[in-house]
Amino acid sequence: MSTRVIELKRSVFESNDERAELLRKELKDKGIFLLNLMSSPGSGKTTTLKATIAQLKDKYKIGVMEADIDSDVDAKKIAETGVKAIQLHTGGMCHLDADMTRQGLDALVEGDVDFAILENVGNLVCPAEFDTGATKNAMILSVPEGHDKPLKYPLMFSICDVVLINKIDVAPYFDFDLEKCKEYIHMRNPKAEIIPICAKTGEGVDKFAAWLTEQIEAAKK
Repeated sequence: MSTRVIELKRSVFESNDERAELLRKELKDKGIFLLNLMSSPGSGKTTTLKATIAQLKDKYKIGVMEADIDSDVDAKKIAETGVKAIQLHTGGMCHLDADMTRQGLDALVEGDVDFAILENVGNLVCPAEFDTGATKNAMILSVPEGHDKPLKYPLMFSICDVVLINKIDVAPYFDFDLEKCKEYIHMRNPKAEIIPICAKTGEGVDKFAAWLTEQIEAAKK
């Protein structure tokens, strides 16, 4: 019985990976850059997105997909920035896969969008297991979560191209070692870009916006 379950799980992942690769190719052909943003609940994903959008919305046609188990709170916040935003309800699932992402993109890019952002469900486990077809993966680790999270959630950190360390302004009030955190992240992913930020004050957001611009322009070639 256990062997059959393992085979089923492998089949699900393999099938999703194939659909994700197909979606990624289609997006490249259409000139659409898709960023998959992941983190724990409360890490500051939406606040970070609002600050980032403010820096990039005059350069790119941005659309955002907000994935949550329920509610449209985050989509309303993003819509305040003036970019297109849609809410995706997962029906209780703690992640998005390639097919769910495609459904969201079909609705999002009815307009003119060349930079799409998926704010994935808040979770450090499930979203890391399913390839969404994104061009790049990003995650946010907030200072209050602790600098040891890369050791506890290795897959999430291993698949991300960039890690934002948010709420850096409150680091003095927590037992958070930034250098240790960077060391642990690079243990899991030596190529990961690490950018300390404070989404609330805007500190470091310009560096993230610059990184995104570099990635978007490189993807066009």
